Amino acid sequence: MANVVQIMAGSYEQIIFGYKVTCESESEWKATADFTHHAHTQSISAVATSERFVVTGSKDETIQLYDLKKGVEHGALLHHDGTITCLEFYGSSHLLSGAEDGLICVWSTKKWECLKSIPAHRGKVTSLSVHPSGKLALSVGTDKTLRTWNLIDGRAAFIKNIKMIAQIVRWSPDGDKYVVVIDEKVDIYDLATASLTGTITNPKRISSIKFITNSILAIAGDDEKVRLCDVGTEQWLCEFTAHETRVKAVDCFSAEEYVVLVTASNDGFIKMWKLVISEELKPPTLLGEVNSTARLTCMAVWTPELILEAKEDPEPVVTAAEVAELAKEITRSKRVRIATDAVIIEDESQPKKKAKKGTGRKQKKQPNVTI
Repeated sequence: MANVVQIMAGSYEQIIFGYKVTCESESEWKATADFTHHAHTQSISAVATSERFVVTGSKDETIQLYDLKKGVEHGALLHHDGTITCLEFYGSSHLLSGAEDGLICVWSTKKWECLKSIPAHRGKVTSLSVHPSGKLALSVGTDKTLRTWNLIDGRAAFIKNIKMIAQIVRWSPDGDKYVVVIDEKVDIYDLATASLTGTITNPKRISSIKFITNSILAIAGDDEKVRLCDVGTEQWLCEFTAHETRVKAVDCFSAEEYVVLVTASNDGFIKMWKLVISEELKPPTLLGEVNSTARLTCMAVWTPELILEAKEDPEPVVTAAEVAELAKEITRSKRVRIATDAVIIEDESQPKKKAKKGTGRKQKKQPNVTI
């Protein structure tokens, strides 16, 4: 386990809560209040952590930065027009943000400048996920599309039209599969075959998911339970009652011989659970809890020692051709059939000839971005 672990939770009350986690014994963990920061003027909608920073997004249209090493505010990012819906770091060198304005922004964490502003969706961006290689990103939005992004040049590699709005998209830790959440369903896609391999249906609408291993997925929804499933066999492994009201967020980090699953709820509690990974997975046992007394909306775990294992500034060792080849693996065929619904694949690797009407001005050429 990392020597320092902190839990960051955002709330409707516009406050970010920071808790320092200590291991009292193998069966008891303690979360101690480390700081509270009134970061926004409206409720917090997203939170992400890197080796040094915690960033929060809000309905007030801003992204606030907090330097965890120095324990001070580090400023704000003002580029989006609308609620910040999703935030994700790639290593410690780049941050990606999505918002209701349909944009995905790529930020450099060195000077916190916006390297690329991508018009990603016609409608709001609901979720994004960066491939572990850093070559690609997936995003979903209210325009009912799943889009694959080439992070070398910031262009859409492929688009899948879907018939419903997806709320969450996530790559697996190994990057060989990804999942798309639509209401109470989790669609599982295999990268090698570019096909839908299965669907898992949760009893309630899903609010948060987390890959614990490359095959075990934790699912939290609009009830008090957290359920664990195997995305390979599409079987439920176990479930447990985590809170008194609906679970808003789930995350995890590794201890020496088990995984600590962290859950946050509307009831204000943040709880830590001991999960032993074995052939016959059993429901986790409670290690500790803390009451924030706030209505929590989002949560992330900060484990700087673990993050430092990756390069702080990954070198751009991939080429555009390699990115294109990886993107093609997602959509090898021009048509993929999901049950009775057809998913149409469009290739947007070439620029469109006609610009949108009513823009009134010529778009500036954006610099290339290499993550």
